[in-house]
Amino acid sequence: MNKKLIKLLSLFILAAGLFSCSPSFASASSDIWFNDLKTLFLNNRAIILAINIRSFNAEDKNGDDIIMPEKGEIAGNFVNAVKRLDEIKAQGINTIHILPITPTGKTKALGTAGSLYAISDFTKIDPMLDDKTNDLSVEEEAKNFIQECHKRNIRVIVDLPSCGSYDLFLAKPELFMTGTDGKPVIPFDWTDVRVFKAVNADGTLNDALYKEYKAYIDMVQKLGADGIRADVATSKPAEFWKNLILYAKSKDPEFLFLAEASECWNKPLTANAPFTPYHQLLDAGFDGWYGNFVDYKNWHTQEDFQKNITLLKDIIKSYELKKTPKAVIGSFATHDEISPVLTGGIPYAQQIIWLQATLPVNSYFVDGIQTGDSYLYKYANKKAADSYTDSNVYFVHKGKFDIFNLSRKPGATNKNNNIIYDFAVANQFKEKASAILNKGEYAFLNTGNNNVFSYIITLNYSSLLVMVNKDLSYSHNAEVKIKDFKNNDIIVPLAFTTTPVVTKNKVKMDMMPGEIAVFMISRNAEDPKKK
Repeated sequence: MNKKLIKLLSLFILAAGLFSCSPSFASASSDIWFNDLKTLFLNNRAIILAINIRSFNAEDKNGDDIIMPEKGEIAGNFVNAVKRLDEIKAQGINTIHILPITPTGKTKALGTAGSLYAISDFTKIDPMLDDKTNDLSVEEEAKNFIQECHKRNIRVIVDLPSCGSYDLFLAKPELFMTGTDGKPVIPFDWTDVRVFKAVNADGTLNDALYKEYKAYIDMVQKLGADGIRADVATSKPAEFWKNLILYAKSKDPEFLFLAEASECWNKPLTANAPFTPYHQLLDAGFDGWYGNFVDYKNWHTQEDFQKNITLLKDIIKSYELKKTPKAVIGSFATHDEISPVLTGGIPYAQQIIWLQATLPVNSYFVDGIQTGDSYLYKYANKKAADSYTDSNVYFVHKGKFDIFNLSRKPGATNKNNNIIYDFAVANQFKEKASAILNKGEYAFLNTGNNNVFSYIITLNYSSLLVMVNKDLSYSHNAEVKIKDFKNNDIIVPLAFTTTPVVTKNKVKMDMMPGEIAVFMISRNAEDPKKK
């Protein structure tokens, strides 16, 4: 679709009064930053990009995907990261989620730089993120980076790891669970980290661990960050989080707390470890959670989609009634998930981009999706010539964002112009049409084909129609009826691959595998039925 069509669509939205009328948000024109992230998030207006500073703007000069500073290549750091901010701002990003910035463990490590989530110190920033060519400390560089984000009206969420490295266990064993053998407990198959002890044997909170978490909050707030994403938030008791959230928000009421938790998660990190379900985390003060979109790849039918979206809307409504509003992110593809391009090709990547632009969620993407990065690295799991840890293997999970090594900049390979275009347009549309997305009436439509799901959102004289072929292997015919559609109503296709056929009050499509189609309908304002 061309730019003229986008402009035409914008005029429809404007004419229908659908431009956002949400509370005003922080302005980049002022030198003084006022955090507004919680308000933005609760209005489903956050468009979030998850980034890894040590790869965000890395310079891979020989094209082998791995960064080798000893050969003159440059890893990502807080200084060169500033150079990409205008780029992501132009793509519609208004919030970044920085994956952990603390030092990583080097003993019993995975990868040659250590996992970002194998924290070794709660009160320091990883020295690997420092630009050694200036006299600033890495803390000063981090603070400056956040200020540069704020100048562009980009908010900053910083990640809070859930487990500790073996190095941290050796230094502070009182922070960790131990088994009957006295050894620290390893969660799942995460061999490079150990489980924190959030609760003592007598049922009280582990004050030593809580103090470390408070110190972390102090550090990131001092840097100027606007919120926290709590990794595996389910692994700490509700009381632990309630106390920490009250502490943080006593200093900044707009400081966001996002819980990595889902309705479909029900198991602790390990036996005898705490498990706090998502609703208890929300009751404890978290502003939002991941939702069930992490399981979207397993929703195969119209019934699956309708059931899960209805549940989500019911959860959000229940908190609105309690006057403690909550919101969710579109967690279709986090850094723990395989690249959307590998999951279902380019159509699937476009599908989850547009779903987030047309559902009442905060959009969430991992750096690289905007170009179609497959996260397939040439060095993957090969023996390393050099290492900053005790591992001599470039450990990665196939098709997943590298968090273990000094890797190339995401999106540097496999660039796809269709995804690049859709990413920017979908984010632009979401920002302009936030009123219809949040205030409009949602209805699910019968498509005549259980592989294709559809929904329509209506507010005032405009409607947003979405059709999705969930089948990634086969094409499917589908049609939907548009209630009260008139001859003088105007329907504009915003995203599509197959040309739709519009006859009377029906939209018919022979949808390609994984295709998503999005239409804006401008209705006749003179029709008394729409008043």
